[in-house]
Amino acid sequence: MLPDLRNILYATDMSDNAAPAFQYVMLLAKKIGADVHILHVVERLSNDARITLESYVLDEDQRKRVLNERVSNAKKLLNQCLEDVTSRLEGEDRKLRERIVSIEVCESYPVEEILKRGQACDLIVMGTHEKGFMSPFIGSVAKSVLHSSSVPVLVVPLPPR
Repeated sequence: MLPDLRNILYATDMSDNAAPAFQYVMLLAKKIGADVHILHVVERLSNDARITLESYVLDEDQRKRVLNERVSNAKKLLNQCLEDVTSRLEGEDRKLRERIVSIEVCESYPVEEILKRGQACDLIVMGTHEKGFMSPFIGSVAKSVLHSSSVPVLVVPLPPR
């Protein structure tokens, strides 16, 4: 029996290299009628970064605002990226926006959060990063998800230039 792909988790770092992976997500959604869940994880600050923030931003309310703005700004950027990409869709493909059923930005540890959210999906899709002039490589997050996930993972390489 063939696997049933009804829910795709698209985990994005919102880098310039995220667009090719998103195109594959939307192609899969179109071809198999799957729902798309988009996730961006803002990495938690390290203890050193928190101590530095506490040292330079003494007001606790202001520190909280700074931390909350990280997630808020990421949400705005993700929505803007999504609008930019979906606005370029033509004809019947414009309806693909309806396949996106959830968009979430959270602060956590990326690998743990992607693996946790991936359990509710049938496929995880991620992109690669660029290293040097020619060779794309799998980033540490994608590599860890690929090795630890019980759900199939599609890692989309950068297209040739």
